[in-house]
Amino acid sequence: MPGKIIGIDLGTTNSVVAVMEGDEPQVIVNAEGNRTTPSVVGFTKSGERLVGQVAKRQAITNPENTVYSIKRFMGRSFDEVGEEISMVPYEVEKAPNGDARVKIDGKLFSPPEISAMILQKLKQAAEDYLGEKVERAVITVPAYFNDAQRQATKDAGEIAGLKVERLVNEPTAAALAYGLDKKDDKTIAVYDFGGGTFDISILEVSGEGVVEVKSTNGDTHLGGDNIDQRVIDWIIEEFKKDQGIDLSKDKMALQRLKEAAEKAKIELSSTTSTDVNLPFVTADQTGPKHLNLTLTRAKFEQLVGDILEKTMGPVKQAMKDARVEPSAIDEVVLVGGSTRIPMVQRLVKEFFGREPHRGVNPDEVVAIGAAIQGGVLSGDVKDVVLLDVTPLSLGIETLGGLMTTLIERNTTIPTKRTQTFTTAADNQTSVEVKVLQGEREMANDNKLIGNFSLVGIPPAPRNVPQIDVTFDIDANGILNVSAKDRGTSKEQKITITSSSGLNKDEIDQMVRDAERHESEDRERRESVEVKNNLDSMVYDLDKLLSENREKLDAEEISSLETALSEARKAMEDGDTGRMKKAQESLQQQSHKLAEKMYKSEAADQGQAPDSGPTEQAEQSEDDVIEAEVVDEEK
Repeated sequence: MPGKIIGIDLGTTNSVVAVMEGDEPQVIVNAEGNRTTPSVVGFTKSGERLVGQVAKRQAITNPENTVYSIKRFMGRSFDEVGEEISMVPYEVEKAPNGDARVKIDGKLFSPPEISAMILQKLKQAAEDYLGEKVERAVITVPAYFNDAQRQATKDAGEIAGLKVERLVNEPTAAALAYGLDKKDDKTIAVYDFGGGTFDISILEVSGEGVVEVKSTNGDTHLGGDNIDQRVIDWIIEEFKKDQGIDLSKDKMALQRLKEAAEKAKIELSSTTSTDVNLPFVTADQTGPKHLNLTLTRAKFEQLVGDILEKTMGPVKQAMKDARVEPSAIDEVVLVGGSTRIPMVQRLVKEFFGREPHRGVNPDEVVAIGAAIQGGVLSGDVKDVVLLDVTPLSLGIETLGGLMTTLIERNTTIPTKRTQTFTTAADNQTSVEVKVLQGEREMANDNKLIGNFSLVGIPPAPRNVPQIDVTFDIDANGILNVSAKDRGTSKEQKITITSSSGLNKDEIDQMVRDAERHESEDRERRESVEVKNNLDSMVYDLDKLLSENREKLDAEEISSLETALSEARKAMEDGDTGRMKKAQESLQQQSHKLAEKMYKSEAADQGQAPDSGPTEQAEQSEDDVIEAEVVDEEK
C-alpha cells in the first residue's frame, strides 16, 4: 500500500498529527491553522457534528452534547470508570456487554467511535497538507494502556478509515523524537504527564539509532483532568461559603468553571497568582451573582500536591525494574502539558538530581516520534530501530485461583512464550483458559482480558493430558493466545479483542457511518459555498437592475425579477440542487443584461457594436490594446 504513513498523538485533551517530509518530521496544522486539535466532539441541536476548536467553543452552552476526555473511557468497562463519569457533563451508560458508552440525544456512541471522529479530522488535515489520500497511520497510546485499551485505539483508527500500521507507546515515541539527531549513547527517562494519563519509561538510546525500552510504568487514571477537578472543587467550595449557592448542580456553570480552572492552572505556570473571574455565573431571587477569586501558586500546589506526588510511585518502580539509579540517567525528557507545572518540574529535578531537558515541545514530541516510526515502516527513515516492551504481565488462571505468568512485564516485544499445562480432575474433557493481565498473585485481583474453552480432550486421569498454551504478542502489544492438546492436536485460538467492546460487524457499521458523515460534511460544505455564491450574485444583480431599470423593457425586467425571486426561495429552501439551477438561471439573465447594456452604450456613442475596428478606431486614444501596458511618461 503506497502513500505516506502519518503519525498521530491521540491525546486526552489535545491531539496532534505529523508526517516525515524528507529527513524532517513535520507537525501538520489543522483547518483552523493550529498545530494542536482539541480532542473534543460536539453535537449541535441541528444534528451537525463539530470536532476540535469549534466543538470546544460551544461546550459552555451545550455541555450535555459535548464530549471531551473520551480517551479515559477507551477499552474500559462501565464499572471501571465511576470517577471519570463524575467529572464529565455528558451522559455515560452501560452497554449490554458491560462497556461504557456515551449517550447523546438518545443515541449510544462507543468511545472508539468518538475517538474516530477526532482521528478523521486529523486525517483530513494531513490529506489537505499532503494533497493526497492518507490511509495508513502510526497511533500512540499511553505505555500503561492494557490490551483492551490498545485494541479500542486500533478500532478507532479503523473506523476513521486508517490502517493502523503500529501502536507505539507515547514515551517511546517521545524518546524516538528526542534521539533522532543524537549521536551518542544515553540512558533517558521520559516523564509523560498528559491530560488523562501518566507514564514513565526508562530507555536506552544508542548512537546507532537503536531505542530500547528498559522499563515502563504509570497510571491510566491520573492526569491534568484530575488537577482541573481539584481547582473546580475549590472554586465551588469558596463560592458556596461566600454566596451560599452550590454551583455543582448547574451544568452550564460547571462548564465555565472547567474552562476557568484550566486557564488558572496554565497561568500559574508563569505567574504566582491569578484571578478567577466569572461574571453572571448564576443567579438567585436577589439577582445575578458574580464569581471573583484569587488563586495563588502556593494554594494551587496545596490543592494538587498529592496528585503530583502520586506520579513518583511509578517513577521509583520503573527505575527499580530497569535496575538503574537516578544518577545513571543522562537526560530527563518531559512530555505532556501537565509537565509545565513548576511543582512537577521541581519534583522531577529533586528525584533525578538534574534539570529536565527543555529542548523538545511537550505537546508535539509524541506525534513527531509517531511520524518517525511511520517513516521507519514506510522505508523513508533508515537506521532507526525501536525495541518496545509490554507494560503489564500476562498469564492465565490456574488451580486455586492463582495467576500463572507467561510473559513478565517489561518484556521486549514482539515476543512468544509457550508453557505446558494439564488437567486438574480425572476424565476432564475441556479446559477453560482465562487470560489475565496484571501484577497480583491471585487471578481475581488482575484484569480478565479474555477467555475461551478447549474442548474434546480424551477422558484421562488428571495430570496426564498435556496442553500447550502459547502467548504471542505482536509489535502493537496486542495479544494472541492459543491452547493445543498434544494428544489430539485439537487447537483453540483467541485474539484478545473481546474487551475492546466492539465486534467486527459493529466496527464495519461504524466505518460506514464515518464514511457517510464524511460525505455529509462535504455536502454541507458544498451547500454553504453554493448558498454564499448565490447570495452575492442576487445582491449584485439586484443592484444592477435598480441602477439600469430605465434601459430595459418590461419583459426583461419581469424575467430578471422572476429569476431573482426563484434564487431567494432556493436559498430559503436550502436545497443544493435547486440553488445550483437558480445560479445557472441568474447567470443567463446576467449575460443578457450585460449584452443589452453594452449594445445600449455603443448605440449612445453612435458606434456599430458588431463592426470590426476601423483604421481610425485603431488609432483612437481610448482604444484598449490587449496585453500591453502603455507607460504615459516615456
